[in-house]
Amino acid sequence: MTFQTIEFEQADGIAKLVLNRPDKLNSFNNLMHEELRSCLQSVSDDQRIRCLLITGNGRGFCAGQDLGDREVSAESIDLGESIEKNYNPLIRKLYKLEIPVICAVNGVAAGAGANFALACDIVLAARSASFIQSFCKIGLIPDCGGSWILPRLVGHSRAMALAMLGDKISAEQAQSWGMIWQCLDDEQLMPEAQKLAQHLATQPTKGLGYIKRAMQSSSTNTLDEQLDLERDLQRLAGGTQDFREGVDAFMQKRDPEFKGQ
Repeated sequence: MTFQTIEFEQADGIAKLVLNRPDKLNSFNNLMHEELRSCLQSVSDDQRIRCLLITGNGRGFCAGQDLGDREVSAESIDLGESIEKNYNPLIRKLYKLEIPVICAVNGVAAGAGANFALACDIVLAARSASFIQSFCKIGLIPDCGGSWILPRLVGHSRAMALAMLGDKISAEQAQSWGMIWQCLDDEQLMPEAQKLAQHLATQPTKGLGYIKRAMQSSSTNTLDEQLDLERDLQRLAGGTQDFREGVDAFMQKRDPEFKGQ
């Protein structure tokens, strides 16, 4: 599979997706959106893939929308059309992947690039990386799921200030606020991200997918609805081969060999 704006490879249960417009800080254009949709669909369809790792080439992770890819004239333009065509399908597809998604933020993540990263399941960031909700600086609102994701990660007050002020947040601060999982020295980022991906690719994949579904529903469900969902998902998890393998390995005092089934 050959792409122009991203790199994609898979091996040993791990798919690696690399944003590859380094001269534009990996900012989104229409072609990148098309290729991301194709790539994520391939990941979703391939049962051999048990973990997805996303990162960027060059000194930035993603600077958001490439404004040079749009014609902004004196007349009003319909940005909602771009959201509906590109960003909303991207976030929906990312959320619906029933495998763990790791994001290794290697540099600045701004605007939609920041929210694309934060929509992943486990986010690691290089110490030199930063996160910026830059929308307010050009009169826009957080998109790419940002207005939904941010309050759930950092709380209403911090999310509101980040969105209205557009301040740069360091990777260390992002970790201390619970925005990301871990801040790492730059040279440790990719080795640690790869190590984490290798671990997750050997775990009970369907069970991890059910964990994602439960966690994503918890913020909008009532307690009764969430308890019912836990019951239903646990019933599904209990019917997997990996559950039986986990119990057998525990009883036999050996390491389990999960197959993702």
